[in-house]
Amino acid sequence: MDEIQQRILQKLDEIEQQEQVTILHCVESGSRAWGFASPDSDYDVRFVYLRRTEDYLRLEDTRDVIDWQLDDVYDINGWDIRKYLQLLHKSNPTTFEWDASPIVYRTHPAWASVREVLPECFGVKTSAFHYLSIAKRNEQGYLRGETVKRKKYFYVLRPLLACRWVLERRTAPPMLFDELKEAFLPAQYRPAVEELLAAKKSQPEMGAAPRIEVLHQFIAEETEALRIAAEAEPPATGMGWERLDQVFLQLLHI
Repeated sequence: MDEIQQRILQKLDEIEQQEQVTILHCVESGSRAWGFASPDSDYDVRFVYLRRTEDYLRLEDTRDVIDWQLDDVYDINGWDIRKYLQLLHKSNPTTFEWDASPIVYRTHPAWASVREVLPECFGVKTSAFHYLSIAKRNEQGYLRGETVKRKKYFYVLRPLLACRWVLERRTAPPMLFDELKEAFLPAQYRPAVEELLAAKKSQPEMGAAPRIEVLHQFIAEETEALRIAAEAEPPATGMGWERLDQVFLQLLHI
């Protein structure tokens, strides 16, 4: 275990002690979990926590988010399990990503009861439009000039490939960009992406450079194709609250 991981674990202990909570699951959620971190990338630490039973029985509302630290090295915050399960009921893709992260800092045995119910909550249409929206927003915000910050290509390519995964595989997408790339990036675009990946992983900061037209061609064509496919998906049927209520009540007794 390296020094950074030890510090993160120490911070989790501090959170539990000061906030009087139990951390159920804690992962890395940003570029490090996506597999294309720069040498100076920060640590996007996300966790789900459980409060004491009596805290959920009070009339006064209790804040359902803990914002612990935000600086050049760490970005640490978490959600109350009640908030997490409510978002899971809506098939919020972030709930699936936090479970799927390849970098797990800590997980409680009771998290298995949450993981068990995840597939029942997954909605193809909701997830597809989520990733498509992220890709379109980032493309409009970062890739419209004659010169662009090269690292921003990944913030468009990854959600596009994740959207394609959702529509083709009918499951939540993996976190690792390489896995998405190998599954759904056409061969003619891979040399440009591989070159960007190598630079992203080796350089502290990727500056601006002229547009990579071949990638803009892929982004435009894939965005439109995914939009049509996502719109053709039937509405999600969703699931009732009973199953998630059971999970929540089980967790209160750990």
